[in-house]
Amino acid sequence: MSEKLVYKIALSLIPNIGDVLAKRLVAYCGSVEAVFNEKKSALEKIPGIGSFYAAAVINQKVFNRAEEEIKFIEKNKIQSIFYLDSNYPKRLLQCEDGPIMMYFKGEANFNTQKIISVVGTRESTDYGNTICNKLIEDLKELDVLIVSGLAYGIDICAHKAALKNSLPTIGVIAHGLDKIYPAIHKSTADRMLENGGLLTDFTSNTKPNAENFPRRNRIVAGISDATIVIESKKGGGSLITADIANSYNRDVFAFPGRVNDVTSEGCNALIKQNKAALVQSAADIIYLLGWEQKKLKKGNVQKQLFVELKPEEELIINVLKQKESINIDDLCFSAKMPMSKVSSLLLSLEFSGLVKSLPGKVYKLN
Repeated sequence: MSEKLVYKIALSLIPNIGDVLAKRLVAYCGSVEAVFNEKKSALEKIPGIGSFYAAAVINQKVFNRAEEEIKFIEKNKIQSIFYLDSNYPKRLLQCEDGPIMMYFKGEANFNTQKIISVVGTRESTDYGNTICNKLIEDLKELDVLIVSGLAYGIDICAHKAALKNSLPTIGVIAHGLDKIYPAIHKSTADRMLENGGLLTDFTSNTKPNAENFPRRNRIVAGISDATIVIESKKGGGSLITADIANSYNRDVFAFPGRVNDVTSEGCNALIKQNKAALVQSAADIIYLLGWEQKKLKKGNVQKQLFVELKPEEELIINVLKQKESINIDDLCFSAKMPMSKVSSLLLSLEFSGLVKSLPGKVYKLN
């Protein structure tokens, strides 16, 4: 049993301490172990903690539950993913409320170059299913990772289409990995384990309660380059995912529908309110994400990329040149840019091979 893993899981289980406060505790205390070894008086002085949250931290009952979870994940060959671990999805690191602890079963590369999330209504029509199947079929040659929520309707259609076209697909679930919900999708989920898998930030024995799904949606929105909405009712859960993606400064695309179709009201509203770009095909998405650009030849990559850098990207590079490594807060200060902007630029530079990310949101030139 990993002692460090016990601390990591325990931190995620502290009542009333969410992902944002948990990361702040680690940042101020220096390590996850130090959080639990810190005196209550010192914890109370951390911004946003106070006596109420400090009392929750020093309650050691969470360790018993953490030890139980370790036994479960070891028995079922489940990967644990802490936000400071090297296997944590880099895109989620840019999201302030990204989960500090996740659990994954399967085989997938969370940091592959192209990832999209496909979401939509649970009561999809033939129109929506046709669009979904065609979209993913047309992305086959690009080796795109398809993310969705394993729910009825568009979600399961996206997973099945990915499997049919030999594309990796990840289902983000709103419960523990000891069950599959809905149970009718178990056969599809089992196939996904071979090329993709199942991801959650919930421990075992967590039921798929309604309040868990919006929390699940932040992973769907944050782990990908873009969220694509295919059919959504006016108050559909897909709109929550789209709003979260917008808050992360990620691209959101929506397929339009007829004005009198209930299942397209949400998509049409996203487009009308400029919360999503109207798309009609995979070609539109490929163009808008810049995936059609040809790969640069080896040996001249660094020089060409540098020539094509935007002024803001050059500013980030110049700051990094002055430091062996730098954390994102100091980088924002030096560049005089907001966190959201710097995070987006860093992700682009990282994919270009110019910047390397280190644990704890630290960056350096590659």
